[in-house]
Amino acid sequence: MKRYLLALLVLPTLLFAKDSLSSGDTAWMLVATAFVMLMTPAGLALFYGGLTRYKSVINTISMSLGAFAVGSLVWVLVGYSIAFGEGDFIGTGKVMLSGITSGTLSGTVPELLFVAFQGTFAAIAVAIASGSMIERIKFSTFILFAALWIVAVYAPITHWAWGGGKTLHFDEMDFAGGTVVHLNAGVAGLVVAIILGRREDYGKVAIKPFSPVLAALGAALLWFGWFGFNAGSQLAADGVAASAFLVTNVSASLGVIGWITFEWLVYKKATLVGAASGAVAGLVAITPASGSTGVEGAIIIGFIGGALGFYGVSKLKNMFKVDDALDAFWIHGLVGIWGSVATALFIADYAKPQEYNMILQLANQLKAIALTIIYSAVATAIVYFVASILTGGGRVDDESEHRGLDETLHGEKALNL
Repeated sequence: MKRYLLALLVLPTLLFAKDSLSSGDTAWMLVATAFVMLMTPAGLALFYGGLTRYKSVINTISMSLGAFAVGSLVWVLVGYSIAFGEGDFIGTGKVMLSGITSGTLSGTVPELLFVAFQGTFAAIAVAIASGSMIERIKFSTFILFAALWIVAVYAPITHWAWGGGKTLHFDEMDFAGGTVVHLNAGVAGLVVAIILGRREDYGKVAIKPFSPVLAALGAALLWFGWFGFNAGSQLAADGVAASAFLVTNVSASLGVIGWITFEWLVYKKATLVGAASGAVAGLVAITPASGSTGVEGAIIIGFIGGALGFYGVSKLKNMFKVDDALDAFWIHGLVGIWGSVATALFIADYAKPQEYNMILQLANQLKAIALTIIYSAVATAIVYFVASILTGGGRVDDESEHRGLDETLHGEKALNL
């Protein structure tokens, strides 16, 4: 009799275990969220700050920091609702996190933690885009642009890919943000760079990075944070998260090797900036496939990602003659496209759904890529023009650009010697 009573007591726990809080998953997601937070105001800020010129380092870093601050605010006000609320086209019902309490769950973790985790993705996406427009956009214009872009561009695309939106969902495989974050941000940065026009001395003088050392340090922090970015996207402390962790590291390493291999073949030099950029390219490439590919796939994805990033920066950029200052489109957009395509090509056997059709999945990936490019390009242009009008013009004057935005917009210098 006691055995039957014990079984009756345990049965509800077994039946509803999937809907219960997991302290292990929650602990991991707290750490993963902190990892991803580190990527924007520290990793990306130093990476971009090291790559820009000495006279605009403060401004470039401030754009990453500002993007994180404004993005975090906009996300909890309305961004999360649009991205993960109920609705086929855009989400609604969770403005100001309405209805979410400390006891509300998203899977096995508190929904408030899921909100924070996803908010770090929104912030880094617009911060990535800033790399294309540095040294010539007003700081006030960028801050307003960042807020509007997360609401009008990032959140809807997130809803279609991850948030349950059915209207423009193509059954794409994007584990951690190949199209949602990287392609989206790369396209946005390229569009604004085209609208702003080139810097006054672009193509006339050698534009050298402020500090390759800072850039490499920033890339290392991005690499570290990316473990939370990719492995955290499983939202659980399990074998898939462990696999994502491993392949992220492998792909980043091969991104370094791919970039500097071709850099050596072309220029007979392997630069620190190239190695740092290759690491980021390898990380971007593996992002959408990190939950579904194995080590073999990660090796190929990472190496080609690094090589493709180098080709984009060294060859294609010069062909298109767009002043994408810190190569946001070529490293995040172009490589993001490769990563999304590779997700369909290099899925591991253990991750394949029943009756997996590679051609059909590749078509789904290409549909999602096309949607992201078209929507992001058009909506970003509209958002930029709105932000520009509201701030009295988006581009700084010639004198400010010549002297540098650190001194004219912030009243500071990166080094006071």
